[in-house]
Amino acid sequence: MKCLDTFSTPQLELIHKGKVRDSYRIDDKRRMIVVTDRISAFDNVLNNYIPYKGAVLNGISNFWFENTKDIIDNHILEVVDPNINIVKEAEPIRVEVIVRGYLTGSMWRGYQNGKRTFSGVTVGEGLTCNQKFPEPIVTPTTKEDSDREISPEDIAKEGWVSSDIYQKMADISLKLFERGSSVLAQNGIVLVDTKYEFGLYKGKLILIDEIHTPDSSRFWRVSDYEKDPQSAEQIDKEFVRQWMIKNSKNGKYPDTLDDSVVEETSRRYVEIFEIITGQKFDYNLFYDSKHRVAQNLCRAGLIKDGYIAIVMGSASDKTHADKMKAIIEKYDIKCFYRVISAHKNGERLVQLGETLNNSVEPGAVIAVAGRSNGLGGALGANLSLPVISCPPFKDNADIMVNINSSLMMPSLTPASTVVYPDNAALNALRSLNIQRVRKQMTEEIIQMKNDLIEADKNINK
Repeated sequence: MKCLDTFSTPQLELIHKGKVRDSYRIDDKRRMIVVTDRISAFDNVLNNYIPYKGAVLNGISNFWFENTKDIIDNHILEVVDPNINIVKEAEPIRVEVIVRGYLTGSMWRGYQNGKRTFSGVTVGEGLTCNQKFPEPIVTPTTKEDSDREISPEDIAKEGWVSSDIYQKMADISLKLFERGSSVLAQNGIVLVDTKYEFGLYKGKLILIDEIHTPDSSRFWRVSDYEKDPQSAEQIDKEFVRQWMIKNSKNGKYPDTLDDSVVEETSRRYVEIFEIITGQKFDYNLFYDSKHRVAQNLCRAGLIKDGYIAIVMGSASDKTHADKMKAIIEKYDIKCFYRVISAHKNGERLVQLGETLNNSVEPGAVIAVAGRSNGLGGALGANLSLPVISCPPFKDNADIMVNINSSLMMPSLTPASTVVYPDNAALNALRSLNIQRVRKQMTEEIIQMKNDLIEADKNINK
């Protein structure tokens, strides 16, 4: 299988690229959230990808969103792919509500060092590792570059959200934690602690992000905890953190996991998915995740099945580009413009390359620049897509003087050159190798041949 290590499409506007999730704008009311197979720990994204992780997180969250709607509405509008949700465009509240049922993790480490007050909540003396609190406690943190503990009083003072709204968040979080604990207990799992995130949609408080997943929560097996509370093994992402702690050197955590750790982490994620949802995980969906994602987004009408980017050296080249765009769009292929000068702002090529080289759908690029055409070569050297140069020659004299700057490309710079814009557009379309486009073109070729035969008959009558 191929992991969904990264997601990219030039057909939608990237809003935010997070450690695990990427957000794209659909319109002013909807956004698309893609949950990748990236994994982060200790505020760093690791070099490995965990097979199936994104779909597991998304599947578990969607299970809980559906089963907690009676407590609070959430941002889900549509699930278009195992890794992708379409959600309401809510205004996020930059406070995480953390609910803790047990003294463990970072809180226990602080407790060992003499700390007794956490986010405004004071706990008593004489507690032990993994001890259950009489009642779950709420310890909010801010959503900043580095999360920070904050008391309910300071949340309002610092202007994060009003006291009334925060109180609703805290009350709802406790209800969600109670629901999650009850459901999981029936499946032999302890919900140890977790975080909840909220947003405002049309002035109404809703639940966003994720809920009760291995990334946002801590889980133990009931049997392990009952046998020995202090040695209960977590069945969440803590397995990765503990391996990193064990293998740290000079206080620095490794940024790459061993293959065996990747495999075991993936197994654990799938296991918790099946325990929570009661569904068997469908491995057959993940032979080629990016291809599947592209197909599902096309079916949902969110993107076209291919694109052609026309990159111009100057906005004055638009008339020339328009001739190609008109042909491209007849085949229902997304066509868009970018203005980048290889000589004046070539640094933008790197940004364009990150988007196009990783796109889930097939694409091609047409470079439109005249005179000393460095643009086609720069694109050919930086992109893994087909690049076709079609300079806006003024006349035959211009062709004779400047054609060599497009034809003579350095090694490892596979940019081809086509003189006429109609041929450049058709060449780019063919390079996409999309079956429906090939079928349409084949029908047009047959029609062209038939027209010539008919013309021959008519002229000889």
